[in-house]
Amino acid sequence: MDSNLIETAHQILRNFNESIPQFLYGIERQQFLINQIKNLEPDKRLVLRNLIDAFLIEMRTKNASDIDLGSYGCRNSIWFRIHGEKVTDPGLGQYSEAETDTLIINILMEQQAQNLIKYRNVDFSYGIMENGTLQRFRADVYFDLEHLAMNMRLISSEVRPISAFNFHPEVLKALSLKFVKRGLILITGITGSGKSTTLDSIIDANNRTVDSSIVIIGGPIEHVHEPKRCVVRHRSVGTDVLTFKDGAMQALRQDPDIVVITEMRYADTIMTTLEITDSGHKVFSTLHTSSAVESINRIIAEVPSNEQDRVRERLADVLTVVISQKLPRTLDNKRVLAKEVLLMIPSIRAAIKNDNLDEIYQMIQQSSQLGMITMEQDLKRLYDEKIISYEEAWANANNKKRFEEIVKYKV
Repeated sequence: MDSNLIETAHQILRNFNESIPQFLYGIERQQFLINQIKNLEPDKRLVLRNLIDAFLIEMRTKNASDIDLGSYGCRNSIWFRIHGEKVTDPGLGQYSEAETDTLIINILMEQQAQNLIKYRNVDFSYGIMENGTLQRFRADVYFDLEHLAMNMRLISSEVRPISAFNFHPEVLKALSLKFVKRGLILITGITGSGKSTTLDSIIDANNRTVDSSIVIIGGPIEHVHEPKRCVVRHRSVGTDVLTFKDGAMQALRQDPDIVVITEMRYADTIMTTLEITDSGHKVFSTLHTSSAVESINRIIAEVPSNEQDRVRERLADVLTVVISQKLPRTLDNKRVLAKEVLLMIPSIRAAIKNDNLDEIYQMIQQSSQLGMITMEQDLKRLYDEKIISYEEAWANANNKKRFEEIVKYKV
């Protein structure tokens, strides 16, 4: 890290913050900063931006997935997530809350800054040029005790080949537009479980193998897919389209074969996603759930009770695949994919329609010949292959009793 850059940036930040009235706090102070940053000389703003970019290059060097800075929660330090653990780097300098407020506001476009004031949060994509290549990051800026904090997550510039996931041939067919023209495919997991990586690999596989049109609606757009055999549209929520729902409905008029809705978080997005799938399209989306059954429950529970029976019927008709995943820690302190896979078959469809979701787990467990697998079965595989420890497998199991039963070993 360039010590001259750090010192120059510190001097600019000190001088700039001396001009901020001390009686301003919270929203008023941040709005004042937004207005004042426009008056800072372009060369000084560039230095501050270069400092953020240098942090991100350091992040890449450390093989970190995330960077955090700003507000009380970071203790004036720059933090990275490396192989799942948060660590600081003293070599990057110390930055007061006032200084990180300025650093963060400096990289926001005017509309993003105003959205931050209005909603107290803003998501956006950020890019840097590194060795002639554009490297993209997903950024989230938010308020923390009246100051600003920011997380940036690295968006891999390389897409893993679909073969790396070891999906069963029947599952691969269901994921491909070449073999199945319609249906809803869900990639689920907690934040940081690799959902975007899996989703991008599936999109890329279709992009390479079928002549079609793909519309991706993201909040914001992460990986940008180069058109290969497909026309690929990227619509970022907040800049290219106002909401996920708007983007999904507008997509129907854009001649898509595949619609990607990167996140189904709210009831209106869920209902719109089901409508699009029901109209004969192939739709990919994600949920923050840990298992296939939990994903089905979550979708049904998100809508009003008087709508749940109708949604249950529709979901049973359109759902094709659910892939739920986690990233347990390996014995050599890295991360590995553990996944649960549901492939829609008549008995699972009937269980959903009849509200007998408790039966689905056993159906998945007993259908390995079709490519289905429970999270507990896949964790056992990783344990048997000496990739992860028993304790790590047990900790990541959704149903710990079932995991103990199939391993036939108890600590």
